[in-house]
Amino acid sequence: MIARLLFQSTGPAYNADATHKEDPAPSVTPGVAANPSVGFGVIGVGLIGSQHAANLARRIPGARLVGLADPQPGVAERAAAAHGCRCWTRDIDQLLANPEVESVVIASPAAFHVEAIVAAAQAGKAIFCEKPLANTLADADRAIKAVCDANVPFQIGFQRRFDPGFAGARALVDRGELGQIHLLRSLTRDPSLDDPERVTPWAIFLETLIHDFDVLRFLAGGAEPVEVYAIADALVRPDLKSRGMLDTAVVSLRYDSGAMATADASLQAVYGYDVRAEVFGSDGMASVGEGVGPNLVHHARGGSTRSRPHWFVDVFAQAYQAELAHFAARVRGQAEPESSLADARAALVLALAAIRSVETRQSVAISEVSG
Repeated sequence: MIARLLFQSTGPAYNADATHKEDPAPSVTPGVAANPSVGFGVIGVGLIGSQHAANLARRIPGARLVGLADPQPGVAERAAAAHGCRCWTRDIDQLLANPEVESVVIASPAAFHVEAIVAAAQAGKAIFCEKPLANTLADADRAIKAVCDANVPFQIGFQRRFDPGFAGARALVDRGELGQIHLLRSLTRDPSLDDPERVTPWAIFLETLIHDFDVLRFLAGGAEPVEVYAIADALVRPDLKSRGMLDTAVVSLRYDSGAMATADASLQAVYGYDVRAEVFGSDGMASVGEGVGPNLVHHARGGSTRSRPHWFVDVFAQAYQAELAHFAARVRGQAEPESSLADARAALVLALAAIRSVETRQSVAISEVSG
């Protein structure tokens, strides 16, 4: 069972003999026209999986929630009840066998993305996968091959591309209104490291900064990074450094155009969730996130002098809906590919180059990592 592989480290051991109620896969009556909306199944119903399920159930034009899969007892069942979804299971093989499931959202832990992608591709399902594509380049290429061999639509979950602010900055770049791009900046600061057991080694690059790496490509006007230098440390929880749990990082990038960029991240911003970006060119600058100006803004544990959301699902609620709406249209052939396999791989390459830079304390050429 694929479920054994996908979820073996996420909770209680999967029990293939466990008794649990679930609806059988719905049948399709021959000769009856299929529902014009895209039927989605969600694999992994944790924090982000629940967000996607709620959006698919209520907020995504052209999509409907058909089924949920999660290995932990009661998780998929409770989510199904909450979202009015009649099909739920602890086994993704059963979800993939459901003929009403045309597309899957993979929201399982990153270590299990590849097995889910391969299984979904072989089942002929369109695939939306949360970042990262994989944790290693070999696994990423295995997933890419499976998707390409099956010729199914694929989209990676880089939701910032679908946020109005980031999309607006990209439009300025595309129209040439910023001139030649010289400098870029992106930052992500998560609000809490209260549960360090959930943080895996190198997660600050593979799970957090990977969004920034994609943003720095997205806003660069077609230029591609050629060199990376990174530093990282455990400043929030020094006691976890020996386990590879780094919580603070700064990355510098140089592009083939000569442009330069920086990205930084922290896993403990006591004032809330903080995401910003800048793209600076010969004719101007665009900034996303906090407003600019001479006024002092003070962020503290008790709050901020400028209101700030607490968590990413608040900041990117609209973007999460937009990315799934785009993907549903893509499955129907009504939208161009966006946030592609190539984008997923390129961001992973930057994350792996940053990790190597931290390990070697040297700059790393992208060509050394990209394969």
